[in-house]
Amino acid sequence: MSRLTIEASTPLCLLQDAGRFGVRHLGVTQGGGLDWRSMSWANWLLGNGLDVPVIEITLGGFTVVAEDDCVLALAGADLGAQVDGEALAPWRSFRLHKGQRLQFTQPLQGARAYLAAPGGFEAPKVLGSSATVVREELGGLDGMGRALTKGASLSYLGDSLVLLRALSAEQVPDFTVGSALDVVLGAQIGEFSGQSLFDAFNSVWSLDSRADRMGIRLLGTPLQYQGKPMISEGIPLGAVQVPPDGQPIVLLNDRQTIGGYPRLGALTPLALARLAQCLPGTQVRLRPVVQEVAHREQVEYLRRFR
Repeated sequence: MSRLTIEASTPLCLLQDAGRFGVRHLGVTQGGGLDWRSMSWANWLLGNGLDVPVIEITLGGFTVVAEDDCVLALAGADLGAQVDGEALAPWRSFRLHKGQRLQFTQPLQGARAYLAAPGGFEAPKVLGSSATVVREELGGLDGMGRALTKGASLSYLGDSLVLLRALSAEQVPDFTVGSALDVVLGAQIGEFSGQSLFDAFNSVWSLDSRADRMGIRLLGTPLQYQGKPMISEGIPLGAVQVPPDGQPIVLLNDRQTIGGYPRLGALTPLALARLAQCLPGTQVRLRPVVQEVAHREQVEYLRRFR
């Protein structure tokens, strides 16, 4: 068994995998890596299953020291990663020798980086997953939902004699938001005013600083819901809820399981992955799509891993 020791961390650095499924009827949320594309590529670079545990590092401030010679992989945001002071670009696997230090400093492009180890990091499964959900005290290194802290050990059982790989330029996901974020329209779409529907899909929205793993608020022209009060119902990943102030909220992996606000619809998985890499203040647009188109694009993207 090989180990990394955490020398510095923040409350935003978490152990994550693909998340918990089949438990929302118990009031337990999904959790898991916010940018599932980058998490999957980090695991792919090492030949891991795409859903094994990785470290989700948000905005930097994370440092580990290798206790053994090892091979790791890095994908996602460029958070100014350095190995003993030498810059390390993402989207590749790399070697760390015993005693070397891997440090993430600050965002240069994107918001979240994913660090993978051969075979995945060791952690107990709680309700079928190691994903950390701090609010629910589930998952993580000890199964209690705690963020990664200074002095903790990250262990993994995989073989470090792994061939080094790197993604080609064509494989690297595009983190820019020049194109709109696709939204599959929801059940309440017809209950918004016509002007609000025009504004929703023809205006620029700014990402609020009030954001976490539960959701991201969009700031712009307030939307007006004209329907009857709703009874709470199940909330899908990426749901675009509109509370009474008219400012939409995109609900993410750590969202509540039910809610009573009307919804424009839900972001597609690919749109969610791009949104997860946006910093506060980023301007985005929303674009309506039909479910069949979103499903086809998702299937085509997943084929790349095979």
